[in-house]
Amino acid sequence: MFKDNKIHQTAIIADSVKLGKNVEVGPFTIIEDEVEIGDNTKIGANCHLEGWTKIGKNNTINNYVTIGFPPQNIGYDGSKTYVIIGDNNQIGDYVTIHRGTKEGRGETKVGDNNTFRLYSHVAHDCNLGNNITLENYVNLAGHITIYNDAHLERMVGVHQFVKIGTLSRIEAHSKLIKDLPPYIIVSGHPAQVIGVNEVGLNDKNVDEEIREEIRKSYKVLYESNLNISQATEKLEKASKNFKEVKDFIGFLKNSNRGICR
Repeated sequence: MFKDNKIHQTAIIADSVKLGKNVEVGPFTIIEDEVEIGDNTKIGANCHLEGWTKIGKNNTINNYVTIGFPPQNIGYDGSKTYVIIGDNNQIGDYVTIHRGTKEGRGETKVGDNNTFRLYSHVAHDCNLGNNITLENYVNLAGHITIYNDAHLERMVGVHQFVKIGTLSRIEAHSKLIKDLPPYIIVSGHPAQVIGVNEVGLNDKNVDEEIREEIRKSYKVLYESNLNISQATEKLEKASKNFKEVKDFIGFLKNSNRGICR
């Protein structure tokens, strides 16, 4: 069993675990029943994977990581819920990712090409897209949604049910308690908006015409003295037909916790 993989002799792996090809498992790591791990994934020392957990291909999971443990939810009754992790993720030392709740999504989901640094935590029922970075000690409460290319700097805390938009950035030591629209930078405790994420837009080579429309959308929302509904209505009437602006408007319309301002 597991003959095509590099398994340290001290690792403990349940018979029902499904391993892809070229999987590496480090010393003293425990992988329990119902876990699936894709090809070319590397798991370090002293990790513990359990629950109904599915991990994709080409992931790197460093030391002392725990994935698939029960949610820190007082009402959790042991129901069958999941952690689903995509491909090409970098998961740093002491990261924790908990499975979902029956009352929530039923799963905690992580996409592709994400980076989780030292001691970051993803709580139950979170839904993360692709190319997201969680720096050291970032803590996500339950039911959080993070869209692609967001960057959360070290020691950020995020309230449950918050949504974080595409290419947004939260500066270090901030506390986010409301939804953060795409392309925006926030900082503070609680977090407040400080501008457009120009660095992120530049890194993604966003066309200058689109960037200018994003800046205009920012000014309508944050510099026009309009409330959220009024700003959304104005944007729908005045904005050009770019996907990025449509995403910005759609985010405003689908906010449940209110918009971070």
